Amino acid sequence: MEELRIKNKEKYLSENYPFTDVPKLTDKKVCINCNSIITVGEYKVFKSESGFEYICCPTAPHCNGTVIDWINNNRNNLQT
Repeated sequence: MEELRIKNKEKYLSENYPFTDVPKLTDKKVCINCNSIITVGEYKVFKSESGFEYICCPTAPHCNGTVIDWINNNRNNLQT
């Protein structure tokens, strides 16, 4: 997979987020794949050989989590 550089992350996220209620770039989420607290705006995008683009965990390629693996951050007392 090839990592894509996204210039306007807010626009890309609003046009490609697969669910309703697009999060803000400053929102904190937990990636259940790597158990990290992430900032949404630090996401990465990878393009598969078939051309599909995946919005991925900021820790990718170490973590192979995508937006489906992000849940609301209920760990308010933890630091990122």
